[in-house]
Amino acid sequence: MTDSKPRERIYGRNPVREAGRGRRRVHRVWTSDDTAADELTVLAGSSDHQGIVAEVDPYPYADPAALLAPDDAFVVALDQVQDPRNLGAVCRSAEAAGAAGVVIPERRAAGVTAAACKASAGAVEHLPVARVRNLTDWLAAAKEAGAWAYGADGDAPTSFRTLDYSGRVVIVLGGEEAGLRPRVAGACDELVAIPTVGRVGSLNVSAAAAVLLFAVAEAHS
Repeated sequence: MTDSKPRERIYGRNPVREAGRGRRRVHRVWTSDDTAADELTVLAGSSDHQGIVAEVDPYPYADPAALLAPDDAFVVALDQVQDPRNLGAVCRSAEAAGAAGVVIPERRAAGVTAAACKASAGAVEHLPVARVRNLTDWLAAAKEAGAWAYGADGDAPTSFRTLDYSGRVVIVLGGEEAGLRPRVAGACDELVAIPTVGRVGSLNVSAAAAVLLFAVAEAHS
């Protein structure tokens, strides 16, 4: 019987290796040993393939309601982050920090594409990523489940260093251009800033995520 499920292609040494160790089946692999570089570029849809491309099952998005089941779970929620490379970089930090997962909106946001997988160095193959129809509603449900939601805002008067991150925690970060939307910011328990001393006033969303996620991880250790 022929497998009729749609398939996706991923590329890069780490993503292909981690896909083989992760949750989705790898159906076929092309490498520079048997395929010309320009052919690999066509297969990958990118020249950033590092000499390897794989055909895999579609990405298995997680159940958003299950991410905060553990008493000490911490999750990062992204409000309309649209660059798949930023999503991938956030996922890489989240997986390294021991986060329970990442939550993204279904619309107007990057999904787990091949580019996101590459930027995550394959971390998305192990880290649960969930999509929700309405991020504000999910944050409300998370707070009902006992989580504290902290939104990153460079203009907030409260430093991230002053907070108690024990128990269930959601770190909420906004998109590349506008940051947190007002409704999403309003759904957070508190807005926090990462103090900076340089001339550039704010951090990239993936850099901010790394700072905040490892602060939570340290509090949970």
